[in-house]
Amino acid sequence: MLPLFSSRKSSGRYGVIKVNALFGGKKDSSEKGGDAPSKAGILGNMQNLYETVKKAQMVVQVEAVRVQKELAAAEFDGYCEGELIKATLSGNQQPVRIEITEAAMELGPEKLSELVTEAYKDAHQKSVQAMKERMNDLAQSLGMPQGLSDGFKQ
Repeated sequence: MLPLFSSRKSSGRYGVIKVNALFGGKKDSSEKGGDAPSKAGILGNMQNLYETVKKAQMVVQVEAVRVQKELAAAEFDGYCEGELIKATLSGNQQPVRIEITEAAMELGPEKLSELVTEAYKDAHQKSVQAMKERMNDLAQSLGMPQGLSDGFKQ
């Protein structure tokens, strides 16, 4: 191991002090490798960090696409009061279908419109909640700090 500080006597009034610290410094020829350049050090570590970040990005992208496909294939049903109307949305909030009972049809156009809107809002809320839960699960499985994944919660 290199000493943190070393000094040499100089012919002048002041001595020379060499500092071997944080980023490796130049190794003494008495250590392994002599004057061979070290691949460690800040540039080697930065390259490793860059490669690690790139791999992490790929994992996140692959997992995010998987979650999006799962959500697109999922269906969420919403109902109005009395379950006279059923609205179905996909996991990415696309309308799939609306089912209207005969009893709802007899209530007139204005009431029917209100019930359809109510059922649609219920299905939308369920779909959004499922998306937030899946994204939160994804964030936690990737080891994201708790504070970052809290943004997905309601």
